[in-house]
Amino acid sequence: MKPLPVSIATRPRKYTPLSAYACLSDRNKFISVVFSFFFVSSSERVNMSEPKVEAQREPRDSSKKKKKKKKEKRKISEEEEKEDESVLMRGIFKVGKKSHDVLLTRTRLTWTPIIPESPTDKDTNVVQAGVVLLQDVFAVKVKRRRMAGQQSGGAVLGLALFHSRRRGRRLEEDTLHLHNASAEHTHSWYNTLKELLTGFSCRPRYVKVFINPSSHKKEAVHIYRDHVAPLFKMADIRTDITVTDRKGHALSVMKECKLDEYDGVVCVGGDGSVAELCHALVLRAQLDANSPENPVRAALPLGIIPAGSTDVVSCSVHGVRDPVTAALHVVLGHLQQVDMCSFLSNGQLVRFGFSAMFGFGGRSLARAEKKRWMSSSRRREYAVVKTLESWVTNQGLYLSISIMSIPCLSPHAPQGLAPNTRYTLNSHASLIAVGNASRSEFIKHLKRYSSSSGQFSFPFVETHSVSAVKIRPRSRIGWSEEESEDEGDSKNTPIIQSEGAALPWNIDGELVEIANEVLIRVHPRLIALYGEEVHEAESTVTCSCI
Repeated sequence: MKPLPVSIATRPRKYTPLSAYACLSDRNKFISVVFSFFFVSSSERVNMSEPKVEAQREPRDSSKKKKKKKKEKRKISEEEEKEDESVLMRGIFKVGKKSHDVLLTRTRLTWTPIIPESPTDKDTNVVQAGVVLLQDVFAVKVKRRRMAGQQSGGAVLGLALFHSRRRGRRLEEDTLHLHNASAEHTHSWYNTLKELLTGFSCRPRYVKVFINPSSHKKEAVHIYRDHVAPLFKMADIRTDITVTDRKGHALSVMKECKLDEYDGVVCVGGDGSVAELCHALVLRAQLDANSPENPVRAALPLGIIPAGSTDVVSCSVHGVRDPVTAALHVVLGHLQQVDMCSFLSNGQLVRFGFSAMFGFGGRSLARAEKKRWMSSSRRREYAVVKTLESWVTNQGLYLSISIMSIPCLSPHAPQGLAPNTRYTLNSHASLIAVGNASRSEFIKHLKRYSSSSGQFSFPFVETHSVSAVKIRPRSRIGWSEEESEDEGDSKNTPIIQSEGAALPWNIDGELVEIANEVLIRVHPRLIALYGEEVHEAESTVTCSCI
């Protein structure tokens, strides 16, 4: 494959434009795909990382003042740490069958077994203390002994602290039981703990919940009822639930509802439901701010309870497809600021999203959508195989173009489709352009997403960090043939083709058909998702189609 002709023009602007052109041909029929993107120039990176010369010539007095300010800040932080670790309460509770000395600070609760001293014991026993960080505690309840049928009251038995514990990438619910029969002692501890827990301002108290009952195996309602609702109830989170009955239902509700009543939004569904709600949140913020030209940061964070077939966005902020883990991230108020992309065609907004695939990704999704009667795994494998069967090797052919503002982790690609995309590197997305390659080489490239790293170490794969991308399919001679339903005669059809009509795009797992050029811009920290930064997802499935 000949290298793409690339021209770089330097301008006195923040970004240096780079454009690339490729001609996709099939005998006397061909199409050109033009895309341009912008990146921060290397000289600007140096300037951003190195201080200016003038800054190095500051007078000595200024440097002394800075050192003095640093010492003062360090002293203040040390005092704050001491204050946080100062003991607020101390008491005796039974943990299990043994009495323990329990200490409470602003950040943690520790318990140490009380061992009576014996004059005959010469060796000092090493006592292991237990600890729970308050940032992991989401509820505290007073335990009571009640008779059968008794709804309230009862003898006080002690306290129960409900908290999360980490097991690998998963968060699990756990309970610490502190037994003490003194009602006064127990309520004093209960009131103090409740006051400390209310100090976590990121934790939601009232959320809007959208459930898609048709997602994947139609288990969304069951998942919410059995795994999520009990945790929300335990954490005293009130809910307003909407069960969607059609595509676009959540978007229409979000346009009309009073968002200032809620602390967050929760989606129970697959990638399609997540994409619709993310688009709705940003679009609503744009409408409320009366800013049709510029995207506005979403007013509410979004929690994602995975109930789909792949759950890419959920895996990218949770690391696993586990409803309990996702619910605990919401309950504990773990927030991750995430970049989003705007997709525009002919100057009109198509939608907001996290990722887009044109070429192989779009064509395979279009094939999969025609076989909705199949199971999700079978439909996915069918689409990949059929798209690979329609292989043509031509000089300058782009097989796939992907733009991703998040790593796009999934059980099929544990390290992500764009592993170099991290949430700390704001305002840039990964552009992955797969050029001319044989079918066997392209399959090797696909396999490396699930097996190991090195998926970009092929000569036909280009990767760039971009802030904007423009993709323009240009048809010089259109195709007259129509693709048959079973697509048995499509072996001479290029992956990226133009028939003068709309071309298939895969945007966040949703099929979007666009006929004209598409401008994709990256917008930093446009939405907050309940979760954390994840570098690798849990891999639990394998694809046998290749």
